[in-house]
Amino acid sequence: MRVTLLGTGDTTGTPTVGCACDTCEAARERGVERSRFSVHVENERRGESLLVDASPDFRHQFLTQETPLPDAVVVTHVHFDHLDGLGNAYRLLGDLPVHAADETDPETGESVAETVASKFDYLDQLDVHPETPFEPFEACGLRVTLVPVDHPPLLCYGLAIEDPETGAKLSLSGDTSYGIPDDSRAVLADPDLLLADAIVPARLCEYHPIGGRHEDEEGVSRTFGTKHMTTEGALALADDLRADEVRLVHVSHFPTPEEAFGDPAAVDGERYVL
Repeated sequence: MRVTLLGTGDTTGTPTVGCACDTCEAARERGVERSRFSVHVENERRGESLLVDASPDFRHQFLTQETPLPDAVVVTHVHFDHLDGLGNAYRLLGDLPVHAADETDPETGESVAETVASKFDYLDQLDVHPETPFEPFEACGLRVTLVPVDHPPLLCYGLAIEDPETGAKLSLSGDTSYGIPDDSRAVLADPDLLLADAIVPARLCEYHPIGGRHEDEEGVSRTFGTKHMTTEGALALADDLRADEVRLVHVSHFPTPEEAFGDPAAVDGERYVL
């Protein structure tokens, strides 16, 4: 598997439009970027590629990164920064399988698969495949398993992607708090590479209206508010899952430049071969 991090930022990206904070200025000076979240996974053996989440920055990402257009897509949840790039299928792609969970979300009254189908009903190119969490499915010759995570109020999913021939494994936490259920953690465990949601360092929980959650033994918050992990939470998850390597994604522009661009925080364009 050849893994390219197309988008490693949160919903506003870094640099953020109109922002002159130290981190956004440092990103401009260094020529680095965190566009909205998306990961490209190429099965080089088959010459096919799977896209995890379709960022609204789809066009920019595929113009600036040396990756082929996807043969299939997995959508983790229905927030716009993970979904709206599917509109780029128009006049760019032929038949495009889109895999998404089939569980009905009490908040929306639809599953992620149903929301994708209804939102993009004008695109004949999209062929939506409802998938049941915990039941592996095949995409681009890879074995993919969606698992529920914790991103209230909407249902959201992490996933494990495995090469059935080599045993290589990529796990993605999805947008989530540290409170990922044990049965989901079991599926995500022991990856060669973990991509973990880490929106801010724990010290910034003091600026959230409800603070932090899931404190460790030393009182450090592993969740920022309710929806995302802190840096510390993501690193703790990596330890819990026994990940060989972890890269922090969905990072905002609120950390300092040293925190935002220091290891193991990812930036767009990073590539890994598993």
